[in-house]
Formats: sequence, C-alpha cells, structure tokens
Amino acid sequence: MASRASNFCIDAADPYAQTMWWAQVLEDFVLPAEWENKPGEDECGLAGPDDRYLLFLKVPEPKTVKNRMHICLRPTDRTRDEEIERILGLGATLVDDLREGEKGWVVLADPEGNEFCVLTPYQPKA
Repeated sequence: MASRASNFCIDAADPYAQTMWWAQVLEDFVLPAEWENKPGEDECGLAGPDDRYLLFLKVPEPKTVKNRMHICLRPTDRTRDEEIERILGLGATLVDDLREGEKGWVVLADPEGNEFCVLTPYQPKA
C-alpha cells in the first residue's frame, strides 16, 4: 500500500494573514469552523477536498530563496489570464510570465513571496 497526501505545509511569518489571503484564491479550500484560525496563532489553515489541508506554520526566518515545492492552480470558471488578473488584484506579484498564446503559465508569488503557478483552465475528463 502507498501513502496518501494529507496536508501541504507552508512556512509563514503571519499564518493568519496567509490563510485569509489563500482563502480568497482557492475555491475548494475553506476555513474550518472548528479551527482557531485567528491573528497571532502559530498555525492556521484551510480544509480542502477529501480531508486534505493547506497549513501555514509560523517560522522566525523570512523566505530567502526559491520554493523547492509549489502549488499549481487551474481556474475553474474563467480563463487563465482572467484568473491571473484576479489574483494579482488580491496582492500577488508577478515572478515570471511563461505564457505562449493559449499555452504556458505564469509564476506568481503570494504576499510573503511563496511562488505558485497559474495554468490553463481545468477541464474535467469526459
């Protein structure tokens, strides 16, 4: 038997602020009512589908280099470019634009500098 991913942890200077920001970005992750998720907490997070979690953990040091792992997002109800503009409007910054017409992706960074990608829209398999 193999392992199953349970959660994805991201270092943060302010776990609460990161949680609130990512809650605006991700439609399939929510703020669990039973979690503390409040300013000053050392750990905050979001609950996703299939009992998977995105957790932000307080660390004392700032981010200094490129992520070794990152999240890739696929918009569900808009184009890639519309989603990029929406997320930039929430406070993300542009890291690298690798779009090639209808193909390719963009690398953005969240308010604490963690990189993530926005890919072409999600298309369920028929």
